[in-house]
Amino acid sequence: MKLSNNLKKYRKNIGLTQAELAELVKVSRKTINTLENGLYVPSTMLSLSIAKILNLTVEDIFFIEL
Repeated sequence: MKLSNNLKKYRKNIGLTQAELAELVKVSRKTINTLENGLYVPSTMLSLSIAKILNLTVEDIFFIEL
């Protein structure tokens, strides 16, 4: 199983850069980059923070690939 996401799509849809989203959720731009590329599994707090900023559910953004 692998955690995948639609973060880049949703982030771009609302016109945020990686740096802007990172600032809003108090992480580095590199953290957002590694999330979007599937190299980092976010904490529950980070997942919820991102979902709140994007006005989505965690399940809208993150999903498990079997």
